[in-house]
Formats: sequence, structure tokens, C-alpha cells
Amino acid sequence: MLNQVVLVGRLVRDFEVHMTDKNKKVATITLAVPRSFKNLEGVYETDFIDCTLWDLNATHTKEYCKKGDILGLRGRIQSRTVEADEKRETRLQIVGEKITFLSSNSKEKK
Repeated sequence: MLNQVVLVGRLVRDFEVHMTDKNKKVATITLAVPRSFKNLEGVYETDFIDCTLWDLNATHTKEYCKKGDILGLRGRIQSRTVEADEKRETRLQIVGEKITFLSSNSKEKK
């Protein structure tokens, strides 16, 4: 069995790294990933995909990346159950396991 996701997209916004109750670092980033085909109007649409980064992946991405940078992400799809308004829902999330910094949108980076 295989559960692997590969995404290449632009970082939509700057983000914060937070600590969980168990002292783990976590961040949620959003990547803008253009589709590889045109819609009926002849336009390439873009998907905005939320990804969760843990520990060093979260810290290093925060340190080296800013809004507009292009990132490569390899990870997995993970499901979790949440309770909202007394209803149980299953939600999917992308968990980033390896992040590659492909290009910087900023000329100020060192």
C-alpha cells in the first residue's frame, strides 16, 4: 500500500509556528498549486491546499520561506475525526514529511 503526495506550489501567506500541549512544534501552510489543464474557459485554475508541518519541517520552513516562495512538498494524506456541532466529521489533511525550498520570491534573502 502507498500513501504519498507530491506538491509543488507557492506559499500563499506567511505563517506562525505554534507549540502543542505536548511541546511539539506545528504549523499550517497553504500552497497555491496550479492545475495542469485548462477549464472550459481556457484558464488554468489553482488549488489552495492546506498542509501541516511538524517540528523541524515547521521551524526550517518558517525560517527560510516567505509568502510567494515556491516549495516542493512530499508527504501523506491523513484522516482525522473531529466533532462539530455534535456531529462527527472525517477530515483529510496533508502532512508534509519533506520540504524542498525551490525558489525565493524575495531578493533580501541571505
